[in-house]
Amino acid sequence: MITGEPAALYIHIPFCRKKCLYCDFSSYSGKEEFMWNYSKALAGDIDFIGKRSIKSIFIGGGTPTYLSLESWNNIYKALKKLKLEDNLEFTVEGNPGTFTEEKLRFLKNIGVNRLSIGLQAWQNSLLGKIGRIHTLDDFLKGYEMARKLGFSNINVDLMFGLPGQTLKDWRESLENVVGMAPEHISCYSLIVEKGTPFYNMYKNHELKLPREEEERQMYYFTLEFLYKSGYNQYEISNFAKMGNECRHNLVYWNLKSYIGCGSSAHSYVDGYRYRNTSDIEEYILEGIEGKFIRLDKHKNSIYDDMEEFMFMGLRKINGISIRDFKNRFNRDIYSVYGGIIDKYVEKGILIVDGDRMYLNKRGIEVSNSVMCEFILT
Repeated sequence: MITGEPAALYIHIPFCRKKCLYCDFSSYSGKEEFMWNYSKALAGDIDFIGKRSIKSIFIGGGTPTYLSLESWNNIYKALKKLKLEDNLEFTVEGNPGTFTEEKLRFLKNIGVNRLSIGLQAWQNSLLGKIGRIHTLDDFLKGYEMARKLGFSNINVDLMFGLPGQTLKDWRESLENVVGMAPEHISCYSLIVEKGTPFYNMYKNHELKLPREEEERQMYYFTLEFLYKSGYNQYEISNFAKMGNECRHNLVYWNLKSYIGCGSSAHSYVDGYRYRNTSDIEEYILEGIEGKFIRLDKHKNSIYDDMEEFMFMGLRKINGISIRDFKNRFNRDIYSVYGGIIDKYVEKGILIVDGDRMYLNKRGIEVSNSVMCEFILT
């Protein structure tokens, strides 16, 4: 059993009806016969949390809304045993092609109060190119259904830099989504990851991606348009109406404790990191035996934690607190990172304003190269 400070809970559902062409997440299609046994193993994994207080739940995947209702019931029975904090944020990711009224009603009844819907693009032609199983109409129907059932906190995921996508397409996607007034919008730039069909297409020169300049214009338009539309950018890819920032994701960016249940889930608890097997059948066997193997378990060194505090914290638009660094590590931030801080302050991309240290607009554009310099080991 796990005891200690309150933690966020991530639950991984690895099943998809069809895997998207860009996806390198630990998810699988064609394994529906494992859903029930997986959910039983997952319930056992959740039981190991014990009496630790849980402050947020995020069920991601894969496609959680593809899971059968019978399997969902097994998960719910386990969640009911947990010590949940008041005002819990409880998010479930969903794919519009898998929404049904029965499933959404079930999620509402078990306490889900935030939905994250993967639209990705407004144009059916682009949805087809990236391998999505849904159409725009599926999204519109699913979104309306969720609103009618009382979901008052909805995130919509969008992607830019897609093959064949133009700035006009991206404007149309953003303008139409903003017109539907979701509380939160996530805008991700396509990254061609190894092991995906897109990677093979890219190597074979079969993937026609927007030029770098056009992708940059898409990002600039995103910042300007969402700001004017009342969405506050609080992290590189995330925008929210006031008070609707994703509290669960802030746990990661603030380097707080989180527990991962399910295949391939990662945990950071009381300074320890570990992960679960990504093999669904292996995970089910561990559940049957009642013994979950925590892979790569290790205690983060103070240097590991300082690195993660910096490169996760600088993803946030308001950056990190210099005082918080001192309180956590009993070290002055300049004694550890003085040279790097001075370098990027002089370049005009890292801002130090009182207690806050954050990247400006230009800094965010080159954030990957900046954050790499905060690695100590």
